[in-house]
Order: sequence, then structure tokens, then C-alpha cells
Amino acid sequence: MAEPTSTKPDVTIVAKDVGPVGGMERQLTELILGLISTDHRVTVVSSTCSLPAHPLLRWIRVPGPSRPFTIAYPWFILLASLLVWFRGRGVVHSTGAMILNRASVCTVHYCHYAASRIQGFSRVSRPGLAYMVNARIANRLSLWGERWCYRPSRVGILVGVSQGVARELKGHFPEMRERIVVIPNGVDTAAFSPDPASSRPDGAEGLEALFVGSEWERKGLRMAIEALKDSAGVQLTVVGTGDSETYRELADRLGVGERVEFVGGTEDVAAWYRRADVFVLPTAYETFSLVSYEAAASGLPLLVTRVNGVEDLLRDGSNGWFIQRDAASVSGYLRRLQSDSQLRAAMGRQAREDSLRFSWSRVVGDYIKLYARSAERGFA
Repeated sequence: MAEPTSTKPDVTIVAKDVGPVGGMERQLTELILGLISTDHRVTVVSSTCSLPAHPLLRWIRVPGPSRPFTIAYPWFILLASLLVWFRGRGVVHSTGAMILNRASVCTVHYCHYAASRIQGFSRVSRPGLAYMVNARIANRLSLWGERWCYRPSRVGILVGVSQGVARELKGHFPEMRERIVVIPNGVDTAAFSPDPASSRPDGAEGLEALFVGSEWERKGLRMAIEALKDSAGVQLTVVGTGDSETYRELADRLGVGERVEFVGGTEDVAAWYRRADVFVLPTAYETFSLVSYEAAASGLPLLVTRVNGVEDLLRDGSNGWFIQRDAASVSGYLRRLQSDSQLRAAMGRQAREDSLRFSWSRVVGDYIKLYARSAERGFA
């Protein structure tokens, strides 16, 4: 059967995974579905793809190991490059340093050069020599990938998912300065919306704080748990995967184990936002922090560090507060929100209103314009 024709430019998107779990994965899902809805033929080159079948969608699977990164990444980049070379069509859109080929557009969700220069930052997921060695090799591979891909001969336009990422790219890859643009990710404000029944009266026990994410050391789960020691009555729910055994031991050692719930990964994260009262993320580094935008859309006050993406959304004292990466900072704001339900409600309403500026339709429209611009400049 012949493939359906379209008058719109073909797009080939290269990514490790496409699906409902994970910030970058969800962003890609919304982008691809949006492109299809506007009659673009889309080819996805990835290891996994959870999108439903569609006449305008073609998935080319990249078989291979998913871990460890030190094996999975070089395997993927080599095989995906070959598949794009032989089967890609139209505008080639890579998500990060994922192919050796020349890409028309590359969206940077995470700048490894910037992250590696953060004092005390580490990619080690678990204690142990093997994990430490793997993390060091993984970091070197990531830096090599960025050096190869983020240069004029390899990519037409670099897209930062926040103003902060764009600044990092301009600083670390000055040859690309004139080819760097910003397209923030979007948030589904229909799927993520407030639950009017979640508000609690002033001083009530059981204030629900929510932490969402993986890479728990980087994202500051330790500080969030430590903050409970001085925040009587506050419960913490942890959504995401990580070294739960180590963090359960920490909570038990601090005497707050009964107030910390680990629920693991889930595709229905919206339900956990709806049952919470406040969102907590003492993270060391982010590029956009989609979870913060989802929390805002769900009407939660934000307690997040001043990092990329979040600084474009959070207005200190209006829809939340910028926190420090220490337990005292987190616990102080938790107690303040627990004792003042009116302030909590007002911040939640403002967070919801501020999130409405970041729609997926805007994101898709901006990428369609960028593809056209790429073709006009000869980058396609």
C-alpha cells in the first residue's frame, strides 16, 4: 500500500525513547502528535516508541541495549546514524547529541558541559566503585557527543528548551551563537489541573508535599526528606525511580520514615499532583523542569531552586518561592504554607494562571516555523 502523501515537509525525529513517561519523552510525544495533526509525515528513529499507529507516522526501531549508558549510548549513536542515513527523510530533528549525521535542528534538553561544571555535581546513581567509574566514562562520552554534534558543520539550528539552556549553549559553543533559538516545552493544562477538594484548613495535620523525578541526588530528594524533621505533620510523596533503599534508610534515621511514601514510576502522575498541596524540588540543575510546569498547572505552590526553566515560570512570593538546596530553606516554606491556607490557595491559583502561557499548540507551531526557516537557510 502506498504511503499517504502530504504537502507539508517530512520530518525525521531521532530520540532514545518516545512515550508518556519522562519530561523529554512526553515533549516528543506531544510534538509528534501535533505534527501529524497538521499533516506532516513523521519518521521516528528511536529505541522505543509508545505512540499509536497512524498513516503519517513511521517508526524505525533502533535495537540494542538500554544500559549501561557507556555501552548503550555509543551503540545507539552509531546505529541511529546509519538508519537516518539510509531511511531518514526531510528535516532531520535530533534531540541532543544522538547522531553523527548532520541534523537540520537539534533540541537540547540537557547541556552536559554546563552540568559537569556544577560544583559537587555527580552522575553517580548508586554508591560503589563500579557506578563511579561508569559515571565518569558516561560523562566523557556525553561531552564528546556534544563537541561533535554542536558545531556549524553538524547542525543547522540549536534549540534550547529555556532561556538558561540557550545561555549555556552560547557560552560553551560560541561558534553556534547565531544559530541558537529558544522554544520552551509545553504543558498539558487539561490533563494537569487543580483539584478543588485538595485544600486543607490552616494548621491542619497532613500537609501533602510532592517530589517528582529521578536522579534523586541531583534533584535534591535528600534535602526534601531532611526538611521533614523540622516540619511536623508534613507528608512527602516521592514519584519516580531511584535508590529507594538508601533514601528510606535516611528517612528512618531521621525519624520521619512514616511520613515518606515512595510510589515509583507511573504514567498517571497527574493523579499525584491532584492529591498534593505543594511541590518541592531542591534540584541542582535543570534545563526546563517539566514537572515544575505540571505542578503549576495542577495549582500547586512551587518550592524549587532557581534553575533553568523554573526561572521562566516561578515568581518569588507570587506562585511559590525559590528555595536553597538545604533542609532549613525547604522546611521554613513548608511550615509557612501549612499554617496559611489562604496564601497556599492564592499561590496555587497564580501558578495555574502562569502555566497557561505554555501550551503545546504554541510549541508545535514554533517548531513548524523553525523547520521552514531551516529549509530556507539550507540547513535541511
